[in-house]
Amino acid sequence: MNEYGIHEKDQGAVANIVNQLDLFKNTVNHVSTGSFLYSAHFVPHLLEQMKVATGLVDEEAFASHFGTFSPVSAEIRSDLEQTVDFTGYFDGVERPTGSYITSLGVLNIPGSQYHFTRYISPLRNAQSLADVEAYPWQVIGGLRDDGMAESVAKAHAENRVATCWVGHMYEDAWQIRGYEEFLMDMLVEPQNCEFILDRLCERNTFAAISGAKAGVDMIMSGDDVASQRSLMFDADVWRRFNKSRWARVYAAARAVNPNVPIWYHSDGNIEEIIPDLIEIGVTILNPVQPECVDVDKLKREYGKHLVFDGTIGTQTTMPFGSPEDVRRMVRERKRSVGYDGALILSPTHVLEPEVPVGNVLAFLDEAAAE
Repeated sequence: MNEYGIHEKDQGAVANIVNQLDLFKNTVNHVSTGSFLYSAHFVPHLLEQMKVATGLVDEEAFASHFGTFSPVSAEIRSDLEQTVDFTGYFDGVERPTGSYITSLGVLNIPGSQYHFTRYISPLRNAQSLADVEAYPWQVIGGLRDDGMAESVAKAHAENRVATCWVGHMYEDAWQIRGYEEFLMDMLVEPQNCEFILDRLCERNTFAAISGAKAGVDMIMSGDDVASQRSLMFDADVWRRFNKSRWARVYAAARAVNPNVPIWYHSDGNIEEIIPDLIEIGVTILNPVQPECVDVDKLKREYGKHLVFDGTIGTQTTMPFGSPEDVRRMVRERKRSVGYDGALILSPTHVLEPEVPVGNVLAFLDEAAAE
């Protein structure tokens, strides 16, 4: 055992990794094998600490060494993402060093805390639907799916899971329009929201169909629509603007592959809309934050429909528990949530600088244990 309580391993060796593709298939089919997929990701500061502690050079080396879940992403591409000049939307806005404009036209300015950025939305000053329509929406056009099937075939040849990230919808929409502006529009100018969301839905539907045709093992999607305590807005508002469009995206993928698993992410307490997500086809729920929801209660109520991906608290156990607390929590999740195999173990978000390296290593070691 080293100073972190982890069994010593040859740092240059590759872990005895199970066939992740077969284990994933068992997981989504709720078949218990005694083994679980597990993963963890780090902000740059913690990544550097992990490198020092382990002698491993990057997250890819961690995945190989610790046997973490490492799916291959098969993605659509756009020929138009870099062709639009958005700078005119930010006339008069100070752009300090480190600022950048995303492919959707959103200006990111370095924030006051570590790796976070502050968004400046290009349509923040739009006064009418005509202003919204005049935005260069071709930026999400020119979509191509060539090469996706080859990526899937390569992943499967290596016994790895192939995924397709189809994108956000609500999150991209409010970043383009402005957070407060979009929330107000949902109530008083809904046509603005409908137009923006429809453009994004078209992109996401193309991605979902392309992924299903390419043979991916999981369609990945999501929007953060909740705070610690509840949804950010009324559930019926979510159903009107978000549920209907995600239903369209998932149905398009399922028309190609009726059995393709659908992964959905939202931080916070989304308990109120979990039945809706199940209704429209979601089969894997992430991250199931224990600080926001009763994980065991959700397992009892929805476990036959959903795989839980996450469940290990990044606001509690990972930063503030001891290595033994982390181990105890992993064992408890395997017992209370993973008894039917329908569990992917992971911290509920990227691990921040305050998480001790020893806790990360304890998580990886205990998650791998049978």
